[in-house]
Amino acid sequence: MREQEHEEGVVERLIGRDVDEESGKGRRLSRVARQSTRSVESYLKGGVRPRWMERVGEIDARVAHEQRRLAGAHEALAEACAGDPAAFAERWPAVVEAWHFDDLNELVAQHNEWYPIERRLPVDPRTGEYVLVTGRSYRREPLGPRWVLERFPAILPGT
Repeated sequence: MREQEHEEGVVERLIGRDVDEESGKGRRLSRVARQSTRSVESYLKGGVRPRWMERVGEIDARVAHEQRRLAGAHEALAEACAGDPAAFAERWPAVVEAWHFDDLNELVAQHNEWYPIERRLPVDPRTGEYVLVTGRSYRREPLGPRWVLERFPAILPGT
């Protein structure tokens, strides 16, 4: 018993000393820091963004990138069809149908499958569904022709 008290006293003295004893610089650890549990898991959690957060950021960045590319294509076709709204209305849907979002939609599917688990969202006991996040579903819709045409309609700009 006496030996255990002696070991705790030594540990407390070591933890209470300055961080860098040689230079005398540093600061003492607070009482909270000395009493909190330290583990590899908590260390790793503290320094790494959760996967759900990385994925949401990647989805948002890639959607923005696709919107810029689509805006450029929409504008280029509008210039090519200047003064001919019928030609634009006929050609734009073909451009949209040829546009592929396979990799991005795979990322969206991963988000829809793993987000509620990774965020530990509670389940509504009445419906058996995950609860809403800030009043709306966590699910993201896959991108496709309908998504594009909602943002970039087949109408010649300026007509």
